[in-house]
Amino acid sequence: MAIGFNVETVTYKNLKFQVWDLGGQTSIRPYWRCYYSNTDAVIYVVDSCDRDRIGISKSELVAMLEEEELRKAILVVFANKQDMEQAMTPSEMANSLGLPALKDRKWQIFKTSATKGTGLDEAMEWLSIMFLEVICAFVCVCRCVHV
Repeated sequence: MAIGFNVETVTYKNLKFQVWDLGGQTSIRPYWRCYYSNTDAVIYVVDSCDRDRIGISKSELVAMLEEEELRKAILVVFANKQDMEQAMTPSEMANSLGLPALKDRKWQIFKTSATKGTGLDEAMEWLSIMFLEVICAFVCVCRCVHV
């Protein structure tokens, strides 16, 4: 496995998530698209303290979400480093990333701190609910079709 790429199975409330951790380094970004196939959700981690690079984060996110394979993917944004004084608020980050313009996509932004582990449970809870809604909608459609 190359540096910057990790895969892990995470279980949360009886749901199993196969999580691919793809590094954000410039040299790795072209390889992101190799992992888009069959992706149900994107967890996009952004440094809340890095005001100078929020524009780059937005450009990369927009380019990624324009990919056909991610058309239906749910978006979770981790506004990371929220434990730091200079961190942008989640609202400020959402606006800087252009999230309010995402009209045909389920998305949510969460205050997180990777070092303290805060915000992760809330994000996984929301993502689990979104997946269950999709599954329930699919089951309802299937039942209607077969009746």
